[in-house]
Amino acid sequence: MQTAIAFILIFGLLVFFHEFGHFLFAKRAGIMVREFAIGMGPKIYGKTHGETIYTIRLLPIGGYVRMAGEDMDGAELQPGYRVGLIVDEDNVVKKIIFNQNNKQLPDLLFLEVERADLEKDLFVEGYDEEENLVRYNVARDCILVENGKETLIAPYDRQFNAKTVGQRAMTIFAGPLFNFILAFIIYMLIGLIHGVPTYEPIITEVVENDPAAQAGMLAGDRVTAIDGQVVNKWQDLAAFIQDHPSENITVTVDRNGQKVNLNMKVKEKIEQNGKKYGQIGVKYESPREFNPLKAVVYGAQETYNMTARIFELLGMLITGKFTIDALSGPVGIYKATEQVAQYGFINLMNWAAMLSINLGIMNLLPLPALDGGRLLFFGFEAVRGKPIDRQKEGLVHFVGIVLLMILMVVVTWNDIQRFFF
Repeated sequence: MQTAIAFILIFGLLVFFHEFGHFLFAKRAGIMVREFAIGMGPKIYGKTHGETIYTIRLLPIGGYVRMAGEDMDGAELQPGYRVGLIVDEDNVVKKIIFNQNNKQLPDLLFLEVERADLEKDLFVEGYDEEENLVRYNVARDCILVENGKETLIAPYDRQFNAKTVGQRAMTIFAGPLFNFILAFIIYMLIGLIHGVPTYEPIITEVVENDPAAQAGMLAGDRVTAIDGQVVNKWQDLAAFIQDHPSENITVTVDRNGQKVNLNMKVKEKIEQNGKKYGQIGVKYESPREFNPLKAVVYGAQETYNMTARIFELLGMLITGKFTIDALSGPVGIYKATEQVAQYGFINLMNWAAMLSINLGIMNLLPLPALDGGRLLFFGFEAVRGKPIDRQKEGLVHFVGIVLLMILMVVVTWNDIQRFFF
């Protein structure tokens, strides 16, 4: 149960930040956001505030921001429709009611639509009950009512496609951007709560009967040099040892203010791929420093390092150094979350930051249906000076969604076989 809660909270947080990026920059660009959804599938909770409905949906595997002007948005007034109008004191239409065949509302004006424009010119024209051709201006905040459902109209300047290429691109890019911002915040909080590692090369524990112990190294020794080369951080020590298997080395340590030289032979270890590396048998846990400014720097550094690492793994996937079987879907991530949660809250925070960066990078890939695919189309539009045909773009994204769903099914099936069979 704890794993399920942790999984839902982490994914909810990642999706919220991603969609909040889209939402915030859509609002900044003046785009009407009709829905801000966390989760997919059937709605289990919804609350309308202003022009946006905020919903939580059943399946915790994604989310979306539905903006005005996108597919299946709003309703059209076609010639021949019989509607009811509610107007204000200036005869400007405030509400249009479809399928209205009675006079329950005393102020309702009936109209058989001849022409209407609810995007640019904002008017409705038609025949009233005396068969007179009349025309009404429509308010920018006019509400359409159909089968009891109310929808705010979206004037063209409030629609996504009406905005500049830069505004649209920033609105889409903001989703992945906010995943990187979330990772930075999480790493910074880790630095504030758990302290920032100083990476001072101070030995935490010496493994019995290994080279370091045989040479007389003790827990608490601070390594200052190896074979005369200055050591400032643990990474310097680890890198040198790994690169010198089976070699005799001299390690200089500071022990209670005194300089001690320790001679030892590096143990040789062999990885599964046959690569050799060195080991001397010490364990290390970096001292930590509680400093708010350093926590900010630590957040930025860890975000950069993890981003670089994920790009490296992505390159390995592209070059075939590991296969699709190494990928994980929701099932694999759930099982990994279960394992990470056993090692405490800080490890769970690190896991969430890594997943957030991974989500940001994956969404930036120039593939159809992903944010990166949409950004690619905006790039083509900027170069051509005009947008690519919306139907053609929509078809490309539809094919992309289908292929991504197939990939998700394959990856999920691999996860199920790996963990349950």
